Amino acid sequence: MTGPSAPRRAFVIVLDSVGAGELPDAARYGDEGSNTLGNIARLVPLRVPTLRSLGLDSIVDLGGPPPAPPRAAVGRLAEASAGKDSVTGHWELMGLVLDRPFPTFPAGFPPEILDPFEARIGRTVLGNVVASGTEIIDRLGEAHMASGRPIVYTSADSVFQIAAHEDVIPVPELYRMCEIAFEIAAVEHGIGRVIARPFVGVPGAFTRTANRHDYAQTPTAPTLLDRLTSAGVPVVAIGKIADLFAGRGITRAVKTGSDREGVARLAHEVATLDDGLVFVNLVDFDTQFGHRNDPEGYAANLEAFDGELAALLPAFRPGDLVVVTADHGNDPTTPSTDHSREYVPVLLWGGGVRAGANIGTRASFADLAQTLAEWFGIARLEHGMSFLPLVLDEERRAVGPA
Repeated sequence: MTGPSAPRRAFVIVLDSVGAGELPDAARYGDEGSNTLGNIARLVPLRVPTLRSLGLDSIVDLGGPPPAPPRAAVGRLAEASAGKDSVTGHWELMGLVLDRPFPTFPAGFPPEILDPFEARIGRTVLGNVVASGTEIIDRLGEAHMASGRPIVYTSADSVFQIAAHEDVIPVPELYRMCEIAFEIAAVEHGIGRVIARPFVGVPGAFTRTANRHDYAQTPTAPTLLDRLTSAGVPVVAIGKIADLFAGRGITRAVKTGSDREGVARLAHEVATLDDGLVFVNLVDFDTQFGHRNDPEGYAANLEAFDGELAALLPAFRPGDLVVVTADHGNDPTTPSTDHSREYVPVLLWGGGVRAGANIGTRASFADLAQTLAEWFGIARLEHGMSFLPLVLDEERRAVGPA
């Protein structure tokens, strides 16, 4: 296929960090025993009837009664790229497999990165350690407010994060600092992302705001998003998707302040979009609960999404393809507050998809991109193998996907 033959819609919903069990190489990343969904379910009885009905409990053990026959096609994806960060995961979901990981800095940033950064912003920094974002503002927020020095920290991922109180360093100034950091840390030293982490409040009661902004590397090769927009297929990015792809291959970007707003924006696109791909990231699973080691909050967010999905499913058109998946793990039951190297679940529903079809365990997230390329009738990508023939019912296989 060389181009789209008819209007067609697909919706990819990424539940950020909702992993489904450790990958075979998890020990290399210190992630043995990680199983975000399974370990949460062992601690908190999960009330997710919609996700169970689609087949999530046939992918990972959620406890409770034996799984019922799934309403969706089910499977799980392994990450072929090295790493476990959001950029790597999302890029691979869209067909780009990295042959080397982004650099990480478990001892903090070296002088060749930090010295020019401080010189250009005219201030020294606080922190420069590996830390949880909420923990470090609790620990250093008061000193930051007294001194005006930004808080710089990293994690197990390839990120340069800058936290600042909005009354001390206004958001536009924080963004300017992040742009300087991107020039130094990302362009010159290959770090995957620079993230602005503004917060408000008083010591003992700091709260991060929705003015977060991610500055990511530009994808190193064409992704499914590039192929779609080049073929005239609209791509709508909801949440942090546009940031993760540095705006490339995006027709329209929709920013959100919460998962609830992300689902509401998705519902609007379901009701109004004529054709194209809607690509959604729901980040609260990761930022609010995974990084804070809060399994109860994580479970509550899963249950809230489950109810919203139940209300949304009847609104999709008969020909739509709906995908629910993730980009990595972040098991809140382990001592680590970082991402975990895990399989991710994939559920496919609608559009002639055969209920109960099982795609098994796929070797790469990029298999989803290749499947979507076939769905939209565009040229094959370099990486991945389409599983569309495995999930379409007989009638749809007879007429072709597009």
